[in-house]
Amino acid sequence: MTWEPQGEGLQQIIAILKESQSPDTATKMAVQMKLEEFNRYPDFNNYLIYVLTKLKTEDEPTRSLSGLILKNNIRMHGTTLQPEIVEYIKHECLQAVGDASPLIRATVGILITTIASNGGLHNWPQLLPSLCEMLDNQDYNVCEGAFSALQKICEDSAEILDSAALNRPLNIMIPKFLEYFKHSSPKIRSHAIACINQFIINRSQALMLNIDSFIENLFHLSSDEDHEVRKNVCHGLVMLLEVRMDRLMPHMSQIIEYMLLRTQDTDEGVALEASEFWLSLAEQSICKDVLAPYLAQLAPVLVRGMRYSEVDIILLKGNVEEDDMVPDREEDIRPHFHKSRAHTIRSTQEGGAGATGDDDDDEFEDGMDDDSSLSEWNLRKCSAAALDVLANVFREDCLPVVLPILKETLFHQEWVIKESGVLALGAIAEGCMQGMIQHLPELIPYLISCLSDKKALVRSITCWTLSRYANWVVNQPHDQYLKPLMEELLKRILDSNKRVQEAACSAFATLEEEACTELVPYLEYILKTLVFAFSKYQHKNLLILYDAVGTLADSVGHHLNKPQYIDILMPPLIDKWNLLKDDDKDLFPLLECLSSIATALQSGFLPYCDPVYRRCISLIEQTINQEMLCKQNQTYDHPDKERMIVALDLLSGLAEGLDRHIETLVANSNIMHLLYQCMQDVLPEVRQSSFALLGDLTKACFPHVHPFMADFFPILGQNLNPDFISVCNNATWAIGEICMKLGEETKQYIRLVLSDLFIIINRPNTPKTLLENTAITIGRLGYVCPVEVAPYLPEFVRQWCTSLRHIRDNDEKDSAFRGMCHMITVNPAGVVADFIFFCDAIASWVNPPEDLHQMIQKILHGFKTQVGEENWRRFVEQFPPTLAERLTTMYNI
Repeated sequence: MTWEPQGEGLQQIIAILKESQSPDTATKMAVQMKLEEFNRYPDFNNYLIYVLTKLKTEDEPTRSLSGLILKNNIRMHGTTLQPEIVEYIKHECLQAVGDASPLIRATVGILITTIASNGGLHNWPQLLPSLCEMLDNQDYNVCEGAFSALQKICEDSAEILDSAALNRPLNIMIPKFLEYFKHSSPKIRSHAIACINQFIINRSQALMLNIDSFIENLFHLSSDEDHEVRKNVCHGLVMLLEVRMDRLMPHMSQIIEYMLLRTQDTDEGVALEASEFWLSLAEQSICKDVLAPYLAQLAPVLVRGMRYSEVDIILLKGNVEEDDMVPDREEDIRPHFHKSRAHTIRSTQEGGAGATGDDDDDEFEDGMDDDSSLSEWNLRKCSAAALDVLANVFREDCLPVVLPILKETLFHQEWVIKESGVLALGAIAEGCMQGMIQHLPELIPYLISCLSDKKALVRSITCWTLSRYANWVVNQPHDQYLKPLMEELLKRILDSNKRVQEAACSAFATLEEEACTELVPYLEYILKTLVFAFSKYQHKNLLILYDAVGTLADSVGHHLNKPQYIDILMPPLIDKWNLLKDDDKDLFPLLECLSSIATALQSGFLPYCDPVYRRCISLIEQTINQEMLCKQNQTYDHPDKERMIVALDLLSGLAEGLDRHIETLVANSNIMHLLYQCMQDVLPEVRQSSFALLGDLTKACFPHVHPFMADFFPILGQNLNPDFISVCNNATWAIGEICMKLGEETKQYIRLVLSDLFIIINRPNTPKTLLENTAITIGRLGYVCPVEVAPYLPEFVRQWCTSLRHIRDNDEKDSAFRGMCHMITVNPAGVVADFIFFCDAIASWVNPPEDLHQMIQKILHGFKTQVGEENWRRFVEQFPPTLAERLTTMYNI
C-alpha cells in the first residue's frame, strides 16, 4: 500500500485538471487528448486518487474533478486495471469517507459505488462492514460520508444486496438504518430513510420482516422540520401504498390527512412527492371508499397546485407574448419517435382495431407540456394528472366538489388563476364527461373566447382543454360549435407566440381525428392556413405541423384528391423535401406526412411519386451499405435505422395509394433485393415495416414479388413469433395476402407457417388484432389449400370463430369465410364439436355476398339433414334467442 507520487507527474496532472475547467472548447479538446495519453500510464489512476484524497492544499473543485475523472476511468477500463492499483484506490477511498469537505465526501461516495457496481460487491468484502461501522463514529463527517456512500450503493445495487450471493447483508443493515431515524442531524435522518426506501418496491425480505417498525418510525418523522426528511417520508409512504397496503390500512385516514398537509408544503419538492400519493392511491381498489370523505378538501388543493409559480412564468418567458420570429435552439427540439406501420382490421366495435386506449396518458402529458425547460415532472403536472385520475375514479360524483372550484377559477380576473381553472376543466374531461355534457353548451363558447385571451399561456392551455372535449363538439350541430372552434383554432395555428402555435397544432390534430370527413366542407380554408404556417414556423413547430397535415390526410382520405387541394398542399411540401439532406432528422416527420398524403391522394400522388420513391430506395440502400461497412470495420458508426424504417413505411403508403400504378417504379428498381435484406434485420421495427411493405407490394404488383417466394416464405415462417407482437402481426397479414395471389402454388410452402399460426390462435392473451389477422390468414390458406388445412379444423375452429365474429363485413372477412366453407366441405366431421361457434360467427355478417351466402346455407342445411330434425331442434334450443332468430332470417333454417 505504499505508493508515493513523483513531484513532476503531480504538477502535470494538476495543470491538466485546472485547464479542463476552462470554458473554451479548443482547450477542452486538448485536455481530452492529454487525458487519453495519460491513461497509457498504469499509475495515472494512483495520481488521481491521491489528488482527491490526500492533496488538501488544492482547491476542492479541482480535487473533486480528479475523482470524477477516476470514476470514468473505472467505468471504462475497471476490468483491465492492475489488482494492486485497484486495492490502493479502495484503501484510499475508505480512508477519505469522512473528509471535512462535503464535496469531497460526495465524490468519494460516487467513486465507491462505481467500484462496487463495476467489480461486484463480492470482490470488496470489507466495504459494507467498514461503512456500517463508520456509522457509529462520533465524528459527524465520518458518519455522514459513510451514510452518503451507503445510500448510493443501495440505489445502485438493491437487487444484489437482497440476494443470498452476499450472505444477506440487509438482515444487519436494515435494523441498523432504522436506529438512525431518530438521529439529531437531519442529513443523517434523511440518508437513513432514503436507504431503506430503495428496498420497498422489490419487497426485500429483510425489510418485510421489519415492516411495522419501519412504518412506525416513518410516522414518527412525519412532522420533521427538515424538508429533505419530509420528502423521503412521503416517498416511502407512496411506495408502501403499492407494496404493503395491508399494513397502511389501519392508519389510512391519518395518512390521507398527512398527505393533504404535505401536498400544500412550502417546499415544492415535498409537495410534489406528496402529490404522487394521490396518483398511487387512485390505482387501488379502495380509493373511492377511503378518499370520498376528503375529496372536498383535496380538490381545491390540487387545483391550487396547478397554478404556474412565479419561477415557472420566468422560465417559460410567460410575459413574452410574441416570439414567432425568434429561431429555436436546437437543444429544445425533442427527439422524434416514428411509429411503425401495423396492419389492423376495422372491427364492429366503435373505434376500430386501430384505436387502442393505451396512449391517453402520453396525450395528457404532451398536451399540457409546457416547455423543454419544464418538461420534467413538476407540481403543476402532477396535480393535474392527479385530478385526472381521481375524476376517472369518482366520475360524476366529484362534480359537486369540482364545479364550484371551476366557477371560481375559470372566470377569475387574475390570469394565473384563470389558467389553472382551464387546465382543471381539461383534466376532468375524461372522467366526468357524462356529467359535464349539460354544462358544455355554456362552457365551450366561453373557452372559444379564451382562445383570444391576451395572455399566451391562457391561449395555449385553452387549445388543449378544447381538444379534450372535441368528441362532444363534433357531434353537435356544426354551425354552433365545430365551425367557430375550427376557425379560432386555425387563427391560433398562426399565433404570434410559438407555444400557442404548438398547442393549437396538437389540438387541431385531435380535432381532425374526431371529425374525420366532417372537415371536408372546410378543406380549402384548412389547407390554406396550414400551408401559410409552413412559411411562418420556426424549426420545432414545423415538425408538429407535419403531423397535423398527415393526420388531416388520414382523416379525410380520398376527399383530399382534388386538383385545387393538391395545388395548395403539394408545392410547399416538395420545396421542403428538396431542401432537406438525406441525413437530416427533419426528413423523418416529412416522410411520415407524405406517406399519409400518398395513401389519401391515391392516383393524385402520381406526379410526385417518382422522386419520392427513388429517395426512399436510396435511404434504404445507404443504411444497408453503412451497416455492411460497420460489420467489416468497427471504426464506422452504426447507421441510424430509423430512416430505413420511415422509408419502408413511405413505400408502403405509396404502394397502398398508387396500387397498380407503382408497377413501373418497382420494375425499374432493386426493391425486392433490398426487402429481402430488411426482412432479416436484427431490429424488430425494421422487420415489422418490411412485412407491411411486402403485403402492400403483393396487393399492388404481385408479378414482381412472385419470383422471390422460395426466399421469402422461410423468413415469414421464422417471424411468426408472438413475443414480437407487431412483427408477428405484419408477417401473418403478409402471408394471407400472398396466398390469395399465389393460389394453389401455396401448397409447397404451407408447412413452413401452418403449425405456428395454430399456436398463435390458441395462445391465451394474444392481442385482438393479432388474433384477427391470424384467423383471416388461416382462413385464406384454407381457401387456396383446403385439402392441406382441413384435417386440422378441430385444432383451431372454435378460436377462429370467436376471433372473427366482431369484424365488419369486408374483403378480408369474405376470403376467410370462403376458406372456412371450403374446409368444412372437405372435412365436415372436423367442425361438429364446435358447430355452435360456427353458427355464431356466420351470424356476424350484415350482408354477405350472394355466392358466400349460398355456401354457408348449404353447410347449415347439410348439417341439419345429417343430424335429423329432432337433434337439430335440440341443438338450436341451446342458442341465445337473438342468434336463433338471426340465423332463421338470414339463412332460413
